[in-house]
Amino acid sequence: QVQLVESGGGSVQAGGSLKLSCVASEYTLCMGWFRQAPGKQREGVALIYHLFGNGITQYIDPVKGRFTISKDIVKNTLYLQMTSLKPEDTAMYYCAADQRSCSPDWYRGAAFGYWGQGTQVTVSS
Repeated sequence: QVQLVESGGGSVQAGGSLKLSCVASEYTLCMGWFRQAPGKQREGVALIYHLFGNGITQYIDPVKGRFTISKDIVKNTLYLQMTSLKPEDTAMYYCAADQRSCSPDWYRGAAFGYWGQGTQVTVSS
């Protein structure tokens, strides 16, 4: 059973930055960040997996160029650096992981077997 613990959420003004962290209790092959705003469905935000030693990343269009996902393999820690934050980025952010290879439809969330408890990000205008 992989345990995931997120941290780093908070309240910032539009244009600000936050860095989320997610510590995993053991190594997992596929990791990602998801978010869920009140009254909205959960959505995949970013994904990372390593192939031949290289980190491969994917992002949803609304965060491209503003968010950066990274992973410290030694520390089993996943990060999400968020810059130029917008009010529409306000949501609960969740770390997700799985010990299997990433799925092409990762953004749906169903392929992830482990989830963190979430960390709140609030962006004010």
